Amino acid sequence: MQASEKEQWSADKELAGFDVLALSTGQAPAYRATLVRACDNPVKAKGTIVYLHGMTDYFFQAHLAHALVEAGFAFYALDLHGYGRSLNGDTHPNYCSRVDEYFAEIDLALKTIKSETTGPLVVNAHSTGGLIASLYAHRGAERKLIDGLCLNSPFFEFPAHGVELFGIKVLAWLGRWLPYLSYSRKTPSLYAQSIHQSFRGQWQYNTTIKPAEGFPLYLGWIRAIVIAQRELQAGLAIECPVLVMHSSRSIRGLGQWQDDMLSTDAVLDVEDMRRYGPGLGAKVSMVEVEGGMHDLMLSTESVRRDTLSQMYTWLGQIIASVE
Repeated sequence: MQASEKEQWSADKELAGFDVLALSTGQAPAYRATLVRACDNPVKAKGTIVYLHGMTDYFFQAHLAHALVEAGFAFYALDLHGYGRSLNGDTHPNYCSRVDEYFAEIDLALKTIKSETTGPLVVNAHSTGGLIASLYAHRGAERKLIDGLCLNSPFFEFPAHGVELFGIKVLAWLGRWLPYLSYSRKTPSLYAQSIHQSFRGQWQYNTTIKPAEGFPLYLGWIRAIVIAQRELQAGLAIECPVLVMHSSRSIRGLGQWQDDMLSTDAVLDVEDMRRYGPGLGAKVSMVEVEGGMHDLMLSTESVRRDTLSQMYTWLGQIIASVE
């Protein structure tokens, strides 16, 4: 399992100032992921940050990379197979039948990064990426390479209660037999409207690989996520320090725009993060960010500064612990 000998770092077509490397696990099926690297990474970095995206997502948060590099960290990101830069005419984009499908490419990404860097390595994962990274840090083959896990609004539970949550469990059950049965949104999601410049947001990104209406939501994917969440909710034994960051409150749009969506988590329920975060391991720190959106690093400038400040304090503790 290695990066193909034919593949070399090349200029990223999505973001100026970044390079990309195709990773192939060599397994059957042979998944293809894409590793992204900041071109201006420090020669002698304090440590390395590896970013893992969420659902209907890819790495486009160049401002996060620039801030971390300026603070003395090397920066990498991984677009998982079926997402972002790794999309290759996929019949079922953003799909997995179990989250373990991503583990081999994370193995390869971590080993590739460690061959280029020194010092502590921290995985910074958002939303669904936070769920995947948590399970990987618990039982992934190369988890010992991870010195810290920083989660940005992790997807520990579907934002539903009562009948709605029961309905999701039924869909997950059906996903065993009808994995590719799907639902497609016809209009832009309220969250997309809160972040993209063409609506009410302040960010620009490639809407071909991160469409405002999202990709189809498959029952098999719902099943994979429910199974992963069930494992996490039972409690994990992550050995490295974990930082769980999330907004101070959530809001349910109920299909209609509300201005509070620009200062709250309008995707997930932060109560689920509060409930399950402490059970990730023995060294978990919980931080609430006032005014944060679902992706804290796509929030207002003051919220982003607060988020980074909290991260830097925690990262300083990681660095001190491994020296």
